[in-house]
Amino acid sequence: MGAFCNEELPLSQKLSFASAHDRRFSKHVLDNVHGTITLDPLSLRFIDTEQFQRLRDLKQLGLAYMVYPGAVHSRFEHSLGVYWLAGEAVTKLQTHQGSELGIDRFDLQTVKIAGLLHDIGHGPFSHLFERAFLPRVLNGAKWSHEEMSVRMVDYIVDEHNIEIDSQSLKRVKEMILASSEIALPKSMKEKHFLYDIVANGRNGIDVDKFDYIARDCRACGLGCNFQFERLMETMRVLGDEICYRSKDYLTIHKLFATRADLYRTVYTHAKVKAIELMFVDALLETNNCLGITSHVDDPAEYWKLDDTILKTIETSPKQELTEAKKIISRIRRRDLYQFCNEYAVPKDQLDHFKDVTPQDIVCSQKTSEVMLREEDVAVSNVRIDLTRGRHNPLESIKFFKDYETEDSFSIQDDRISHLLPASYQDMIVRVYSKKAELVEAVSDAFENFQMRTYGTKAQVHSTPEKKKRRV
Repeated sequence: MGAFCNEELPLSQKLSFASAHDRRFSKHVLDNVHGTITLDPLSLRFIDTEQFQRLRDLKQLGLAYMVYPGAVHSRFEHSLGVYWLAGEAVTKLQTHQGSELGIDRFDLQTVKIAGLLHDIGHGPFSHLFERAFLPRVLNGAKWSHEEMSVRMVDYIVDEHNIEIDSQSLKRVKEMILASSEIALPKSMKEKHFLYDIVANGRNGIDVDKFDYIARDCRACGLGCNFQFERLMETMRVLGDEICYRSKDYLTIHKLFATRADLYRTVYTHAKVKAIELMFVDALLETNNCLGITSHVDDPAEYWKLDDTILKTIETSPKQELTEAKKIISRIRRRDLYQFCNEYAVPKDQLDHFKDVTPQDIVCSQKTSEVMLREEDVAVSNVRIDLTRGRHNPLESIKFFKDYETEDSFSIQDDRISHLLPASYQDMIVRVYSKKAELVEAVSDAFENFQMRTYGTKAQVHSTPEKKKRRV
């Protein structure tokens, strides 16, 4: 009789009775990075919504798939991966230090849900939407995908009547924002280490990076020497902070170095940036017609934006989208903005660097048969670091000697190796010509800009003559 009555209960009440380990209400998916991932009942309530399923239509690496064909993985599988690793991290700490740390099942559930939903607020084509498009159209207004993630979480809970403890929900949102510029005060008076698992604002080591580094390397066909499993097996909480064995210093350095390599090799690849610059120009042409920015303040409208916007523009019969369609047609036919040259900003100039603009290049033009206009030039200012700007992120990490001691300490890199970098940030300025016939004029103006700014040509070599003659 009891079993019969339980079947008549609403699903939400059934779930409230089901623990995270109750296989009757759990599901399993096979992930190509982590293997079998178990999805607990509460996570499924979020996953089985239109808003979360939207992540299937957001490529993790945006437009990088046009250069790296395998980079078609989505934020959907990344979010499942972070959910799984977040749970694994808490479980390992609970196994080894559960009694002293007071980790309970609500802590486990909260961190897992934060991992699951940490990217729910991303826009079309990854960071391009947030960092390259919106700053051009929001007139200085601040917008971040982390803040939108928090608003989306509230919207999903309300829209789908998801039963979740209010205090747990509050902590989920705090954990999502933990590494952002708008981080909220921690409502928990203890167990602050839980906030460092998904988005670590303290030192940058988190399961978000563990997943995307492994997943992105795999998708792009690149080798990955960093093994996050080692860190997860040996980490330990001391003084309410996750600490690592001192002999894992170089393993942690490899985490940040691998991330920097991905930025240089994949995320900011010269052709990837050319395609991004073109697509941003297409979005700017379509914004008024499609009302893109009218969606970014309302979660009920925002979730309708995804990568299919490219196809929407490309196939639209609207006359107002003619220019945008031409740009996308150029992308399809590989008639890209032409990369002219680049230089790394001198180390002693990094503190005073200001983004270079098309106006800077055009104003540096001397004599030429062709007079450049700002709309002929595109500039990409690429910043690559180890997550802490010009500072060594390992300075913020605490280490321990062995499991017999209770002391944690910092390590100076020169105590480990003299082969480690002395600088932790690169700033690269790349210039593109939007028309093939203007490559020579743009290249000359770019060289003049370097001479005027630094008193020398900072680029490695001049633009190849073959590229200049291409028409």
